Amino acid sequence: MNFGKNFVWGAATASFQVEGAAQEEGKGLSVWDVMCQRSGKIWQGHSGDIACNHYHRYKEDVALMKEIGLKAYRFSISWPRVLPLGIGKVNEAGLAFYDRLVDELLSLDIVPWVTLFHWDFPYELYCKGGWLNRESVEWFADYTSIIINRLSDRVAHWMTLNEPQCFIGFGMESGMHAPADQLGRKEILRAAHHVLLAHGRSVQVIRSSAKSKPMIGWAPVVFTAYPASNRESDIAAARETMFAHESCSKIINDRNISVWNNTWWGDPVVFGNYPQDTWNAFGDAVPRIETDDMKIISQPIDFYGANIYTGLEVYKDSNGKTAATIPPAGAALTAFRWPVTPDCLEWGVKLLYERYQQPIVITENGISCHDWPSLDGKVHDPQRIDFLHRYLCSLAKSIKEGVDIRGYFQWSLMDNFEWAEGYKERFGLIYIDYPTQKRILKDSATWYRSVIESNGEVLHSKFRSS
Repeated sequence: MNFGKNFVWGAATASFQVEGAAQEEGKGLSVWDVMCQRSGKIWQGHSGDIACNHYHRYKEDVALMKEIGLKAYRFSISWPRVLPLGIGKVNEAGLAFYDRLVDELLSLDIVPWVTLFHWDFPYELYCKGGWLNRESVEWFADYTSIIINRLSDRVAHWMTLNEPQCFIGFGMESGMHAPADQLGRKEILRAAHHVLLAHGRSVQVIRSSAKSKPMIGWAPVVFTAYPASNRESDIAAARETMFAHESCSKIINDRNISVWNNTWWGDPVVFGNYPQDTWNAFGDAVPRIETDDMKIISQPIDFYGANIYTGLEVYKDSNGKTAATIPPAGAALTAFRWPVTPDCLEWGVKLLYERYQQPIVITENGISCHDWPSLDGKVHDPQRIDFLHRYLCSLAKSIKEGVDIRGYFQWSLMDNFEWAEGYKERFGLIYIDYPTQKRILKDSATWYRSVIESNGEVLHSKFRSS
């Protein structure tokens, strides 16, 4: 369980999910603010108007981070809070909030890790075409410049984008998330190309303008497969499922393959080119690439963020074809109905590192549970403790085998607005009673503190899984 002396232990949130203050102090509308106003789009009509009221209670929340023992806090900045119209005049009150938050974190020796975009796209820029408009690349670069100019004297760790597969796939293809569009593949791939360009331009801005030496990454979803056994054939099946278009398409029945393919996002960022097999499969839908596009997209990064929650067990059948294992009846599921598959963390990062040779940070990993205060007033969440224990042990295996893992951010610090699911799903180490905004540290928060204090040593001692 040697995680290394410089391993970063943290937890994460996102601006729209926790801040609230949706219409306060000059903040502009995001596509999620508008989504919440649409009937039937969010579970039970919930909204992010108040959320966890982190905007007003950040000092209390940072104090709880310190109590948990966090070494780092990953949070995102609300683009329309800083730029109400997405471009143009800066909202000083909104920018000042992040000043205060960063200062509060540093005062308690918690390192801020900033994500520039976690889905709350400015509504006014959506009305100008959003990510379909190539101008979005420079919109994002200009926004990045404002944040870097203001915070980079105190912030060194940056992530450009969180889960582009989700805000493109769920937001623009299936319509499950904001802005609830249902576009064709050609439009989807065009928007995705602009998102990748925005990432690259953002990296350029950070590198050229940061006041302290930056550590730059991004935080995509990693669609993960793991082998049913240690046979080379099964390992090859996992590798193909994660990185080969044909295998990936067959395993997930071509569902959202345009945005869920790991290589469509990772290869341009690391290698400077789209994967040829996927490019060929998309045919006439592929995006137009202009001079220097791939050079911009492939700006060097310092770490590859990985959001990993679950995975598929795969194997090679008797005909040499890749197939997915059918889970047995009663297999473990989270409250969100996601399979509990600890091996996905070991193999996901091993295969990701094998392909891209980039230091990896687990930027999200966690579980939604059915949590509530017990009669003793405490929130007992043994399933979360067991889940995190299993996944962290799996991660430790990959480190032992030589994978360069720099840190782990638990999702999430606190229960929050879970997008289209409203407040139904609880992922937090901290319980939020939404009507009163009371915070309660769950048992998992105390357990995680022990993990951090021991740098993971407790994972194979008194907290050992059965």
